[in-house]
Amino acid sequence: MTASFAVARRIHFKFLPTTLASFKFFSSSSSLLVNYYDDDYATAHIKTFDYDSFFASLLDKSTHNTHLHQIHAQIIVSGLKESNFLATKFVHVSSNLGEFGYARKVFDEIPEPNVFLWNSIIRCYSKHSMFSECLRLYSRMQVEGVSPDGFTLPHVLKACSGVMELAMGRRVHCQIYRRGFESDVFVQNGLVAFYAKCGEIGKAWIVFDVLNDRTIVSWTSIISGYAQNGNPMEALRIFSRMRELDVKPDWIAIVSVLRAYTDVDDLGQGKSIQGLVVKLGLELEHDLLVALTSLYSKCGEVWTARFLFDQMERPDVVLWNAMISGYAKSGYADEAVDLFHRMISANVRPDSITLRSTIIACAQVGALELARWMDDYVDKSLYRNDVLVNTALIDMYAKCGNVDCARSVFDRTPCKDVVVWSAMIVGYGLHGRGYEAIDMFSAMRQAGVKPNDVTFIGLLLACNHAGLVQEGWEYFHSIRGHGIEPRHQHYAIVVDLLGRAGYLNEAYEFISSMPIEAGVTVWGALLSACKIYRNVALGEYAAERVFSLEPFNAGHYVQLANLYASAGMWSHVRKVRILMREKGLSKDLGYSLIEINGKLQAFRVGDKSHPRSREIFEELENLERRLKEAGFVPDTDSVLHDLNSEDKEESLCNHSERLAIAFGLISTPPGTTLRITKNLRACVNCHSAAKLISKLVGREIVVRDANRFHHFKDGVCSCKDYW
Repeated sequence: MTASFAVARRIHFKFLPTTLASFKFFSSSSSLLVNYYDDDYATAHIKTFDYDSFFASLLDKSTHNTHLHQIHAQIIVSGLKESNFLATKFVHVSSNLGEFGYARKVFDEIPEPNVFLWNSIIRCYSKHSMFSECLRLYSRMQVEGVSPDGFTLPHVLKACSGVMELAMGRRVHCQIYRRGFESDVFVQNGLVAFYAKCGEIGKAWIVFDVLNDRTIVSWTSIISGYAQNGNPMEALRIFSRMRELDVKPDWIAIVSVLRAYTDVDDLGQGKSIQGLVVKLGLELEHDLLVALTSLYSKCGEVWTARFLFDQMERPDVVLWNAMISGYAKSGYADEAVDLFHRMISANVRPDSITLRSTIIACAQVGALELARWMDDYVDKSLYRNDVLVNTALIDMYAKCGNVDCARSVFDRTPCKDVVVWSAMIVGYGLHGRGYEAIDMFSAMRQAGVKPNDVTFIGLLLACNHAGLVQEGWEYFHSIRGHGIEPRHQHYAIVVDLLGRAGYLNEAYEFISSMPIEAGVTVWGALLSACKIYRNVALGEYAAERVFSLEPFNAGHYVQLANLYASAGMWSHVRKVRILMREKGLSKDLGYSLIEINGKLQAFRVGDKSHPRSREIFEELENLERRLKEAGFVPDTDSVLHDLNSEDKEESLCNHSERLAIAFGLISTPPGTTLRITKNLRACVNCHSAAKLISKLVGREIVVRDANRFHHFKDGVCSCKDYW
């Protein structure tokens, strides 16, 4: 046997195994093939060698770009570089390895690509979300006279939805019918998904509704479409229909259903879907964990959500966002902030949603030092000019008691939309700075920004808290001139505006003339005003309306009891208390928080649990003595019990905000501003005492109560006693 025959035979019989090891043999022996190619026997066998299958098999086993380079070189050496089949295979494998640049290089070397090669390169760009290039290739494909098939169009539709090319997607839709693909389920599923992602859910339904062969992809696309387009109830209805037809859902459909239940706050049904997740063995699917975490977080079961969160070894930013947002929305502000610190310590980069959720939590905490830290963090991040983040910062500073810092954020925000302007106006309103809010509104109009309903809520709130009755009345009646229909909250603020100014009859007439049914906040505002002016008859009527709307809200009964107490009607106070006991209601316990060195300390009425309790009460006694020496007379109407005068005075001086002030005075250097947050509305007596204390100790005292901010300084309050 000649040497040439031996080599050829070895290649023919031993080179066919499709391994990369075999390929190395081929690389080293190819020169032998060329040298002995003239041997007739060898030539006959080499001609029987299937190069397409061989190289295709090698490509299937490629795991690295170096493999691609070696195979590509050998394809060129073998004279097969213009093979559509191998180029298609090469593009497919390159795409899977993320080497889309190399895939495009191979594609461009083919002089006349067939439809399979076009599909492969279009799929490559679509898969890697390079949608614009995908659409350019599709246009070029048609220019070169290659007709798309049923494998081309779904990827093109995905690209259209990826860049919101609704017009081009519609043209593709026309091509689908022109080329006879109206019965192709894969193409039709692509149409459903395209229209749904572009917000055309009605058109998506039309396509879905005429499908004869609905696959799980069809059902999932339409369910996801309704869920993502703000129609969760329709998504749930379609899911129920799907289950009735015994179609087994996939994890993508279940994610959309969970999000729909999250949107409608239906935790009970959401839990039943979790049972389905376990039954299908999908409990470790990442997106399902995110959806379940969001469901439990939004519905208030944050500890269950945290359990699910902790199941993930390396949570991504979406999962962190779900948990932080859940904490913030459920009132667990400290936990949200702590989790944010843990997130950045784990080197997970937050996005805009993370920052906004954390900023909301910082606003709830109310600590100015924490707010400043958060602002500094944002300033060093990629989101320092993000409009939504800056809007949240404005709101945060306003709620942490420093409206001037809020204004600084407003001034540095480069592109101010109506949301930014409205946030600043609302901030001024919270602090009772009515004229600044009005000036801001005028500047907004001059800047050509059209106000929205929130803008007017902030403007009316500012007028209300500053006692600008005439201005507030005029602004309310100008709302419709801006194309805005007043909402319930606008009416409630106007009732409060009139009532606090003593126009009780006018407030009642205003309610009677409302074009919408008066709700709890409207009647509650009237009841509160009646307490200020001791109008028992009208107050009782407002209370009846409030009780009919919210019979189990303890706060309303306390309001009525306050009204009776202010009029000295103690027997009626006792009747209200008995009624509350019969309904199983109890008054919310008041507490106050004070920020000392960036940390919050909490106090309740008469609280003696603090480690420095003895010092606090000594300072409290000292303050009471100085108040009396300055001529302060306690307002004993603030006490809900029929006590003697001495007992009433002692009860009043032990209110939580008074304890917080005393602690602040013994814990900070002279001149330091004291910042206090109270969960209830401050009483008249404590408000009067805080004014005088600010003058006696030479401090500014900022108190955020349930309604607004009070800045006490030099014996006066920013609210000008109108609150």
